[in-house]
Amino acid sequence: MAKKKLGLEDLGGFVFSTNDDFDESEYNDGEHSEELSPKDQQLEAHFSNKGRGGKTVTIIKGFKGSDEDLIALGKMLKKKCGVGGSSKDGEIIIQGDHREKVMKILKKEGYKVKRVGG
Repeated sequence: MAKKKLGLEDLGGFVFSTNDDFDESEYNDGEHSEELSPKDQQLEAHFSNKGRGGKTVTIIKGFKGSDEDLIALGKMLKKKCGVGGSSKDGEIIIQGDHREKVMKILKKEGYKVKRVGG
């Protein structure tokens, strides 16, 4: 069996440099997400049961900010709803159909949120 050669894709997109004069600022793509205040955020509250074995979830989409802020917001929502869930890929997933409660909490925190779908 032949060994598979590793390419840059296999390294997860990381490129290593041994150049001592490397200036990272020259190579940034300008993707520094500014910290938006809650009133500047437009969130969407979705309901879904697809791909989850029929279990219902509330999905909050449209959050702009750091992963730490997303996780903190998700943790607060899960705690106030008394349910589990996860926060990843720019989405907060809350177990169960808690759209109304989540929307009320987010509006109280100063976020703009709208209900999407049924």
